Amino acid sequence: MIDEFKKEAADTLAAAGATQAPKPTPKPQRTTRRINLALQGGGTHGAFTWGVLERLLEDERLEFEAVSGTSAGAVNAVVFVQGLCEGGREGAIAALDRFWRGAAARMAVSPLQNTPLEKAIWGHDLTWSFAYQTFETLTRVLSPYQMNPTPYDFNPLRQVLEEAVDPTVLCQGAGPKLFISATSVRTGKPRVFAKEEVTVDTILASACLPQFFKAVEIDGEPFWDGGYLGNPALWPLYEQGGPPDIVLVQLNPIVRDELPTRPTEIVNRLNEISFNASLMAEMRAIDFVQRLLDAGRLEQPRYRRLFLHCIEDEPRMREFRLSTKLNGDWEFLSTLKRYGRDAADLWLREHFDKLGRESSVDIRERFL
Repeated sequence: MIDEFKKEAADTLAAAGATQAPKPTPKPQRTTRRINLALQGGGTHGAFTWGVLERLLEDERLEFEAVSGTSAGAVNAVVFVQGLCEGGREGAIAALDRFWRGAAARMAVSPLQNTPLEKAIWGHDLTWSFAYQTFETLTRVLSPYQMNPTPYDFNPLRQVLEEAVDPTVLCQGAGPKLFISATSVRTGKPRVFAKEEVTVDTILASACLPQFFKAVEIDGEPFWDGGYLGNPALWPLYEQGGPPDIVLVQLNPIVRDELPTRPTEIVNRLNEISFNASLMAEMRAIDFVQRLLDAGRLEQPRYRRLFLHCIEDEPRMREFRLSTKLNGDWEFLSTLKRYGRDAADLWLREHFDKLGRESSVDIRERFL
């Protein structure tokens, strides 16, 4: 009797087990992080940023809250945001590719580019080419108002931007926030244009080097390159709220161990120092506030905890002189893009897990 009872109970349990569906294995949740981007200017060296942005767009763990850009960084920022608005990640990748290919095609016919013989001798460096030497000499004795008088006012970047940028798409409100910096010639103060204010003229103002181009007037106010006072401007990113992580894409090397002694080397180093000065001042202010927070002398949320990150490749970027910021050769731009992808890939592998928790760059060591 007992054996029959055991057999009956076993059969009942087996039948119940057969009718129960196996429990599904829970899918691991994907970790996503929302970040702000700060894109530095640097002429055609902005192709490095192109590579960085493309690699970041490929990583679906990242979402983008806001982008601040200056000069070439402004161009990349606008094309990046517009591409996201139009077609998501793939749209942004395609938009950046179209822009840089269009820029290379137009610059290929520029007299400033090296001839095949000059390229064979000096590579990407334009410093010693006859055309560049002539142009540099002219900029020392003639202003853009004399070399490029009205009604001509030729700016090759305008044509490329008019083909690539559609302000109506930006004004629709979708996609990340956008901030573009320029410098007021009259007041010497920075001006930050929000997404709804961005036009081709505001981008040209942000990239207006006064030795090359006339000041760009917006609402009757003349503007020069934003890099003099914000390269890029960081304060719009943390003042607007949102995530605490700011990822800086840096083009201009901070450190050069060798002493510049030749005129071209001195000018190059002065350019790097001047266009990093505003960034270093902002980093100093951020570090000061963070240390006060650590000491408990400031209260959150009025003062925010920020996490700073930097994607750069100073050893490689130090190889390029000032003249290469005007080099639009496709081979050169492709090299810079590859360097940017490499730098972004390295940063993602080494520092992604720090997002939302801590900075991946030591502000005091790098910027102070």
